[in-house]
Amino acid sequence: MKFIHTADIHLDSPLCGLVRYEGAPIEEMQMATRRAFSNLIDLACQEAVDFVLIAGDLYDGDWRDYNTGLFFNKQINRLREAKIPVFIVHGNHDAASNLTRQLRLPDNVTQFSARHPETVILEHCQVAIHGQSFATKAVTDDLSMAYPTALPDYFNIGLLHTSANGREGHSPYAPCTLNTLINKGYDYWALGHIHQFEILNKLPYVVFSGNLQGRHIRETGAKGCVLVEVEGRRINQVTQQFIDVLRWEIGQIDITDLTQTDELLEKIREQVIQFIQQADGRPLAIRLIIKGSSILCHELQSNREQWQNEIRAVVTEASHEQVWLEKVNFNLREMSDSPFKIEGALSELEKTLNFLMNDESSLQELAKEFRALPPEIRKVYGFDPEQPETIQQLFGEVQSLLLSRLSK
Repeated sequence: MKFIHTADIHLDSPLCGLVRYEGAPIEEMQMATRRAFSNLIDLACQEAVDFVLIAGDLYDGDWRDYNTGLFFNKQINRLREAKIPVFIVHGNHDAASNLTRQLRLPDNVTQFSARHPETVILEHCQVAIHGQSFATKAVTDDLSMAYPTALPDYFNIGLLHTSANGREGHSPYAPCTLNTLINKGYDYWALGHIHQFEILNKLPYVVFSGNLQGRHIRETGAKGCVLVEVEGRRINQVTQQFIDVLRWEIGQIDITDLTQTDELLEKIREQVIQFIQQADGRPLAIRLIIKGSSILCHELQSNREQWQNEIRAVVTEASHEQVWLEKVNFNLREMSDSPFKIEGALSELEKTLNFLMNDESSLQELAKEFRALPPEIRKVYGFDPEQPETIQQLFGEVQSLLLSRLSK
């Protein structure tokens, strides 16, 4: 027996961050979630799997129009023709309360109830699938507690959208503990909500499949689904299948030992080539973080716009326009023997910024103010006020920029 476990597809979710880059194929990029989902259907048919599991967040919220649902139905009908059933629990993004538009689904699709856990039995392969959908976006109860214990003589699967025991950067929805899941006696837990592939446990397998397609700079690296091969009640293999169509990467360029700007540009060129070699032929969107302390700091900060465009030109040349630069961050510190002295008002400014950057209560107060930013601005610029490290990173940029500019 074989099955596919996937989650967090976020069908028709916009890719954020590329709109600011002239020349990026925005329209093609915005179809990335659809193309990745088509790849999923291709894989299921090629592998002749027995069924497909979707552990929540199939959609990205309410549909803009019916085209999202029509696309999904068209792809699922391909599985129907191949006699492959699909089992879905809804997550926080596609909870029952979030979807005002709906279409009748093909008869090979089973959606689990949001009122209580349900069990579906597949007699032909001796499988029992247990699951429950989200009724509302913010489910804070441990849904797994009410899941039934394993049925004897069946291969038992738990299908659940959950933050598990908590993950940084993810809302604590349907939290549960690993022990709770293990004690149900299931053979495999197919989890969703966390966008990074992770095997939490192997006996039994408790797995986050990760999301199908990275959608912004915080979702870096290869993405895909999980193919599970079973013999009897024993899992032979759990493998991640990479079916994404675009990848995001972050490159950290340390200039501490550099003395010439040409050295910096060559280092960037090498990083871009390395990313290309790791991308398996896929287009890339990257963010570069230029960091460290060097005699180059003053030049880079004083002529920031020029060097951002110099870097962009190097990326374009090195990649033959297959890599799009999402952003350049300068996180630099002037050397103690830099061309100017930090004293007087500048010294006080530096002390104040250092204090704010490392004071938790100050960061929390600033986060409250930043929450007033429109959601679309936060998405486009990859800014999350809920994450202190995001504000700290901005502080590093602001501090070096202010000190460099004011010193002139």
